[in-house]
This record gives sequence, C-alpha cells and structure tokens, in this order.
Amino acid sequence: MKNVILWIAALILTLGSAYYQRTTGPTYPIRGKVQLGNETIKYKLIRTYGGPDNAEISIDEPTGKIKGIFTYKRFKSYDEWTEVSMVNMGGKLVAYVPHQPPAGKVEYMIKLTDGTNTVELTEEPVIIRFKGHVPAYVLLPHILLMFLAMLFSTRTGIEVIARGSRTFTYTLFTTIFLLFGGLFLGPVMQKFAFGAYWTGWPMQGIFKFGDMTDNKTAVAFIFWILALYKLWKNPEKRGWALLAAVVLFLVYMIPHSMMGSEIDHTALPQ
Repeated sequence: MKNVILWIAALILTLGSAYYQRTTGPTYPIRGKVQLGNETIKYKLIRTYGGPDNAEISIDEPTGKIKGIFTYKRFKSYDEWTEVSMVNMGGKLVAYVPHQPPAGKVEYMIKLTDGTNTVELTEEPVIIRFKGHVPAYVLLPHILLMFLAMLFSTRTGIEVIARGSRTFTYTLFTTIFLLFGGLFLGPVMQKFAFGAYWTGWPMQGIFKFGDMTDNKTAVAFIFWILALYKLWKNPEKRGWALLAAVVLFLVYMIPHSMMGSEIDHTALPQ
C-alpha cells in the first residue's frame, strides 16, 4: 500500500509539472477576451504551426458587424509591417500568416473595430514559429518516454526521501527513458521540425548556448548518468539520485520551447 501511495504522489507531481511546462511555454496559444462596444470577443491566437501552408489565424465573430485589421512582419528582420483586412468567413474573421521555413518566426497584431470603437487584442505582438511536420511514430514515443523519465525521476526522489530499497532500479529506468526519449528521439524530432539534429551548446559556438530544449536535456542526462555511476559503485550514495531528480524537476519548470530554434534574419546576408 505504501508503494502504491508513493507512485500516486509521483504521478500527481509529474502531471502537474508537465501541465505547467506546456501551458507556460512560448508556443502555447494566447487566450483572452476584449470588450468592443456591446460585444465580448473571445480569442485564441496560435504561436506555433507545423503545416506546409500559410497559418490561419481566426476569431469568432458571428454578427458580421466587426472588422479586423491584421498586421505582421517577420520576427528579427528589417521588414516593414504589412497590414491586411481580415475576411469574414463562416462567422469568423480570418487572416493568414505567410508560410516560413522551419524555425522562421512572424510577429503579428490584430485590431478590431465596429466603426465606432477600436481595440487591440494584445498589447505586444504575438510571435508564431513555423516548424516542419513531425510524424506520429516519432512524436508519440518521444512524449511517452519523456513522461516516463519524469515519472520515474520523481519516484526516485521520493524513494530516496522514504529511504526505500529501489533507488538504483528507479535510477536505471529513469536514465534509460531519458536516453531514448531525450537524446535519441529528441534530436530526431528536432531534425523533422527544424532541420537539425542538435542546436544546443556548443553547436552555435563556444560562447552561445543555442536551443534551450537541447541544453536542458543534456544537463539532466549528465546528472542521471553520474547518479547511476555513483550508485553502482556504492548503493549508499543515494543523495546523487535525489540531486538528479531535483535537476530534472527544475528542467521541467523551464517552459517548453523557451529559447528554441529561430531564424535571425538580421544576421543573414541581405
């Protein structure tokens, strides 16, 4: 019964951290609502797109009385802002972000007006990042293995605190899941999405840290390999497993895709 309770605690902590990581990341849609005259407009603005075509941005507007102005330009570029009128299609105001190569970003803003009142949906431009299609046979195992890595990591930390006897076993499973989910399938996903297997340190240069997702996976894995080695040499060195679990938990507290791959058009030849 005690073991079951500890696993339930580990599962709750893992689900909570996974939800936090996803919903605080820079690719999670921006949701909100604004008041325009007597109308309350709810919106969800996407910040990532993996299709081969232009990214559709739409806002529910069934009355047909509100017009929208869509303004955009490439992120980190010398482009001028482009302004277009949104089209009312089937009760939605629709505009399209021009398709970009993988890791290309576009910033956009939306202004609504009913002829008398005008409102901006967001104070700052919304940034959307384009990516290549990641097939399900890569994406789903990656998600599953990374979830299991976090679950077993949390369970390992709890096992150390509870002074249980399975610390080495859980450490071994955590390391295996992190190896295949993060250091094998992670780069494969990166290749499909952004055209490169690894964009973290030191691939961007010795003094540039590059993609945060790659970096944090590597750091976490190093701690788990070290913990596994220490426990193999001496089973009493359980503190190393607790340290590795804390590191992975802190890694999960970093929002997903934070400081991810992007194209800096200002650094490219004009």
